Amino acid sequence: MAFRGTHTAKIDDKGRLKVPAKFKHQLDEEYPENKYYITSLDGKSAMIYPISEWERVEEGVKQLDPNLEARKRWFRITSYYGQEVEIDGQGRLLLPSRLRIKANLQDDVDVVGLPECMEVKNSEALAQQIEDEPFTADDAKAICRPSSS
Repeated sequence: MAFRGTHTAKIDDKGRLKVPAKFKHQLDEEYPENKYYITSLDGKSAMIYPISEWERVEEGVKQLDPNLEARKRWFRITSYYGQEVEIDGQGRLLLPSRLRIKANLQDDVDVVGLPECMEVKNSEALAQQIEDEPFTADDAKAICRPSSS
C-alpha cells in the first residue's frame, strides 16, 4: 500500500490530528489494528506509521551492528520523538507534544502520502522545502534509470 497525495488537515487544541478521509479509508482497509507509531528523525515533521509498517522498519535497523553509532542515534531519536497511539472513534491521532512543539504542528497542517507512512508538516515549512529542494535532473537520473532487459 502507498499513501498518495497531500491533504490539508487540522490539529485541535489538544494536539489531535484529524486524519484526512482518503488516508483514513486506506488505513481502515489495510491496517485494521488501528495502532500507529508517530515519530521523527529531525523534529521538522511527524511521521505516522501503521504499527506493522513501523515494526518492519524497526526490524531492519535492529539487524545492524548494535555498536554502530548511527543505529544507536536512530533508536534514540525515534524514541525521543516517538509515541505509540491508537486512532480514536472520530479518526484522530494524538501527536506527541514534544514533536508538535518542535515541528510547529498546530491548526492547519499538510499530510503528505509516502509509500509506507504519512508525513505531517507545517504547511508553510512544506511549501518552503519544496521551493528550496526542487526535484533535479540528478534526482531523475537516480530514480528513473532505464530497466535492463
